[in-house]
Amino acid sequence: MQEHANTTSLPPLSLYVHIPWCVQKCPYCDFNSHNLKGGLPESEYISHVLDDLMEDLPLITNNGQLREVSSIFIGGGTPSLLSVAGMQRLLDGIAARIPLAASAEITMEANPGTVEADKFIGFEKAGINRISIGVQSFDEQHLKALGRIHDPVQARAAVELAKRLGLRSFNLDLMHGLPNQNVADAMLDLREAIALAPPHLSWYQLTIEPNTAFYSKPPTLPDDDILWEIQERGHQLLTEAGYEQYEISAYAKQGQQCQHNLNYWRYGDYLGIGCGAHGKITMPPSTPALPAHTIMRTVKVKHPKGYMDFTRAYMDKVSQVESDDLAFEFFMNRFRIMEACPKAQFAKNTGRELTNIELKHLEKAQTMKLISSNYQEWQLTATGKRYLNSLLDLFV
Repeated sequence: MQEHANTTSLPPLSLYVHIPWCVQKCPYCDFNSHNLKGGLPESEYISHVLDDLMEDLPLITNNGQLREVSSIFIGGGTPSLLSVAGMQRLLDGIAARIPLAASAEITMEANPGTVEADKFIGFEKAGINRISIGVQSFDEQHLKALGRIHDPVQARAAVELAKRLGLRSFNLDLMHGLPNQNVADAMLDLREAIALAPPHLSWYQLTIEPNTAFYSKPPTLPDDDILWEIQERGHQLLTEAGYEQYEISAYAKQGQQCQHNLNYWRYGDYLGIGCGAHGKITMPPSTPALPAHTIMRTVKVKHPKGYMDFTRAYMDKVSQVESDDLAFEFFMNRFRIMEACPKAQFAKNTGRELTNIELKHLEKAQTMKLISSNYQEWQLTATGKRYLNSLLDLFV
């Protein structure tokens, strides 16, 4: 295997691996997931994913050396459908092909309805050191409305099991703004989640997305006043319980932020493998026929059948991020997190300076009190957090 490059001028690099199958697709889900019909083609799919990774290695090669990967996120779909042996083969295959940082965070998404104690223990032994558990709610009626295959008892059991494993960390996914949910219901869910003491809690509002069952037949959702009260009271509950909001929809105990997601929001690089996976890669200065600091977007073949077709390539689309789009892309990601953004980071991560027009957009955002600014950095304000879309619209 090639040695990895000391590419300090390039952003940190992460790896995303997509597992596309679910036992049952949820009516709100617009991710690339497919109902599992028949047996899981685990061995065949893992072989394709590892071949996909091999085909992508030129994207992360600089002067004959591979860049080091700082985090891995295995998402879906439902990755916990994989067998322990399958997960071991996947992670061993990745480690044999690319250099991993000694401290690499390796996350796997899990559905409480597909988790058993022996399987969780096996996943940890295979190399998973962080698990994200898709609880969504502890209310049985709300779980049914969301199309989830687990019940509250299974949700609690999965969290308690994760606590006993001695993982580096784990996350609990919880939704609010559910069909016919009131403020008291939402706070009851949140209090139960807090009582389980997860190191990290993703707490996000249900939204109706195109190409979902809910989009075709929308449920009755809480109105804006209720949603805002849920967010305000929930934020207070989480803060009082010792959680810090570090991202629009994520809270963590001290030192427990998700490093993989932070790399996304800081406009770092990530390789995407598996069907429908997206990637964002900054090409190294040594890349022939490309200007310095060219940023590429990649998309893999979306449908599992097409992805596993030996007659075609895994890559579906490759495109260069145009210079005019860089400010929107950068700030769309960077203003999702609460930490201040060093002004020098824009040039460092995009390879160019802000234009006069973009600087005027930032001045307008400051006038609107969406951000604050000093000589060294920009900072999202409480108003900017509430009206994030209005802030990002300035750069469209």
